[in-house]
Parts: sequence; C-alpha cells; structure tokens
Amino acid sequence: MNVVILSGSPRRGGNTDLLVEAFVKGASRRHEVEVISVHDYKVAPCLGCNACFPNGGVCVQKDDMAVIYEKLKVAELLVIASPVYFYGLSAQVKALIDRCHNPIRDTFRIRRMALLLVGAATLPELFDSILSQYRLCLNFFHLEDAGQVLVRGVKDRGEIAATDALQKAYDLGNSI
Repeated sequence: MNVVILSGSPRRGGNTDLLVEAFVKGASRRHEVEVISVHDYKVAPCLGCNACFPNGGVCVQKDDMAVIYEKLKVAELLVIASPVYFYGLSAQVKALIDRCHNPIRDTFRIRRMALLLVGAATLPELFDSILSQYRLCLNFFHLEDAGQVLVRGVKDRGEIAATDALQKAYDLGNSI
C-alpha cells in the first residue's frame, strides 16, 4: 500500500516529526511510505477562486502544491500529523488540506486516513474540534479511519520521548 503522511509541523525535529518517524518505522516494514513535511514545501493558502474547477484541476497559484498533488494521487492511506495550536491543526497543514478543494482530489485513490496529533495542553477536549473535522472528512469522502494517536501535555522539543506515544505511533504504523 502507498502511504502518504502530511506532516504539519513547521519545526524540524520537533515532537510531531518524532511521532511521524515512529509511525514510518512501523508502516514501512510492509508499505511504501512518503512523508510530506510542510517545512520542506512552499504552499500558499487556497484563494477560493474556484479557477481550478473549469481548468481541469490546475491551480492558478504556482507553488509546490502541484508536486504534492502528484504524491497524493498515488496514496491509498493518508496520515495527517500536526501539532495543535489553539485547538486546531497547524496553519501550514491546514493550507495544504484546503488546497485539496480542487477537482484533482477526485483522482486520488485514498481510502483510509489516520491522525497523529501533539498538543501541549492536557485538557480532555484538546482535540475535539480537530476530531470533528476529521470525522466530517471521513464521512464526506467515504474513508475508513485507520487509527489515531493523540498526545497531550507535550510542549518542548523531545518531550514526547518520555511518553508511550512513540510506541503507539509505531504500533499504529505496523498495524496497517
């Protein structure tokens, strides 16, 4: 299976990257895995102009999203990984997701999604708004939930290593 991970942390080597690395170790044992890290691409937010619809999915913006579309076309499993800022996904990964408001998404082979989230707060409802959006996407696109690793109370770089989250991410990757 082809697995594509959208990693939404602008901070290299941070807790989200560590969580993604653990997932990749588990998943790459049996699958082709590619990580698209927002810190490696320049993607502008969607303009909402809808020019892509009559234009065969070609966006008027000339940035790295064209490369990302090609990677998403081969994905069967999409993993969204993000730090949680103010109870939402990072702006960088949200911009990338919003750019999928494009008819090119109809060419994607994605059938399953998974979610990897890291937040500094320990509130029980920390992930509620993201989980609501996630469920809406699953339902709208008729996708299967492949699993989730939700990590609370992790702020500083590397703190995630003191939790069981890396093992959980590895196990999730290994289980797909």
